[in-house]
Amino acid sequence: MALMLDSAKRLENANRRPSASARSDVPAFMVMDVVAAAARLEAAGRRVIHMEIGQPAAAAPAPAIAAARAALATGRIGYTQSLGIPSLRRRIAHHYAERHGAEIDPERVVLTTGSSAGFMLAFLAMFEPGDRIAIASPSYPPYRNVLTALGCEAVPIEVTASTRFALAPAALVAAHDQRPLKGVLVASPANPTGTMMTAAALAALIGVAEGEGIAVISDEIYHGLDYAFPAQTALSVSANAVVINSFSKYFCMTGWRIGWMVVPETLIRPIERLQQNLAISVPTLSQVAAEAAFDGRDEMEAVKHGYEVNRRMLMEGLPRAGFDQFLPVDGAFYLYADVSRFCSDSLDFARRMLEEAGVAATPGADFDPVHGRRFIRFCYAGATADVGEAVERLGAWLKRG
Repeated sequence: MALMLDSAKRLENANRRPSASARSDVPAFMVMDVVAAAARLEAAGRRVIHMEIGQPAAAAPAPAIAAARAALATGRIGYTQSLGIPSLRRRIAHHYAERHGAEIDPERVVLTTGSSAGFMLAFLAMFEPGDRIAIASPSYPPYRNVLTALGCEAVPIEVTASTRFALAPAALVAAHDQRPLKGVLVASPANPTGTMMTAAALAALIGVAEGEGIAVISDEIYHGLDYAFPAQTALSVSANAVVINSFSKYFCMTGWRIGWMVVPETLIRPIERLQQNLAISVPTLSQVAAEAAFDGRDEMEAVKHGYEVNRRMLMEGLPRAGFDQFLPVDGAFYLYADVSRFCSDSLDFARRMLEEAGVAATPGADFDPVHGRRFIRFCYAGATADVGEAVERLGAWLKRG
């Protein structure tokens, strides 16, 4: 009888579907839901202007595409060293000397599968479960979601107009005094706001953080896309900061999934061990293309000029349409607009704007669970004609009420 019961129990267990772990219970990345909703409208024959996803409309630079084709012609694409192709690591180090006057040992450069993998590697190498890491609020959602999935605590610090919507040293120290922080993540230009930290503000924050024993991670994925003033790398301030960057934004290579880190010497081997086990190496074809992408700067500067035209069009046109409150549009390709005069829920506002005006944008709740329902993020990385049409559509839609 016991054997029969055991057999029944075994059968029940065998038929039981795997359950999701608690760490997988993170919020959805809301912008992707907007993308899906826009796709459904397009499938029904509607024309939608896409200003929701942070993706350049332009292609990768021609030298990158040519290099990838040449590599494919060899017929074999194998693994690389876990930290990346040495010549690409040297080229990235040279980039810091060219652009910022910062001398970086190529051994400190790590190639990653997009900046997303860079954050994962940094968080795993630097933090333990339970550690507290400060982030700006609003900020890129995967910062807090990945930290949460790894058992860390993301500590949002609200940014305000008094500091040009950048993390301030006093606010960081206050959060640290309340309960010790292990790290702080900064971004300039920032997503979703498009605001930037001045060189002095970045240096002050890093100085205070390191003085308190708080490790610094600098997200520099939007470097190169600066309009108000030049972006400053954390590497010009500190040799201990971890910098994460990518070929996705300035070089228009989102789908190639290729990024990089610059790390202190003490983290090179730990990150190498993690990379060996988690990924073996970064896609070889993407690394080959990325190295050649540096030869396409003239092409990318022309794309950047198009963003500047789009930026100006939004800054001048949106107030006429009714969006007269937005954060400083310093860099990246985002404008973060306050829509509280129209509604109390930007989720519903974004849904109606898509369905009724045919303009897709991202609700601020994706970036700020507390105050985000007041804001909408517009991405202006698309075609200039589309941006102009979006402004006209929005103005007409809001007039209809």
